[in-house]
Amino acid sequence: IRDAPFFEWQEENMDKILARDPAALRYAIKRSCENKADVVKDDEREAGVRATLNLGHTFGHAIENGSGYGTWLHGEAVAIGTAMAATMSAEIGWIDEALVKRIYDILLRAKLPVELPLDSPMDKSKFLKLMSVDKKVADGQLRLILLKGSLGNCVFTGDFDQNAMEKTVDEFVAECAGVSK
Repeated sequence: IRDAPFFEWQEENMDKILARDPAALRYAIKRSCENKADVVKDDEREAGVRATLNLGHTFGHAIENGSGYGTWLHGEAVAIGTAMAATMSAEIGWIDEALVKRIYDILLRAKLPVELPLDSPMDKSKFLKLMSVDKKVADGQLRLILLKGSLGNCVFTGDFDQNAMEKTVDEFVAECAGVSK
């Protein structure tokens, strides 16, 4: 998501990626590696911008842990976490709903989940507790990677609306319990 042109390329080429078109896969892998290398070279010790590679991970780790490791593939949990981060970013007012829709659409087109299953063992309290012990907690403060502004911009911050996070978790957990938003 940090590379807007690559995100747009994926939107245009998802069918080729899913069909395992060799040229599309080569390009996607090359561009992904270039993006990661650019971030890592600027932040070798994960003190700032490198953390943005973890978009969706704090929510995703709570899903993995709370559901039992092995229930979800890591990428599936991170996909749901990315959907949650996008939803929360919009709830705060940092991105618009059109971008949230694009993120959901590309995840769904890639055959990745964007919500917890109806039989998930998660509840809001458990979810928030699991998030509170994530490795990105510093000095007792949870820090998240969220989207801010236009496509391609993310921030690593502990300065966010706690109510927006709780509302986002509540909505996702309520969906898996079969309760409408």
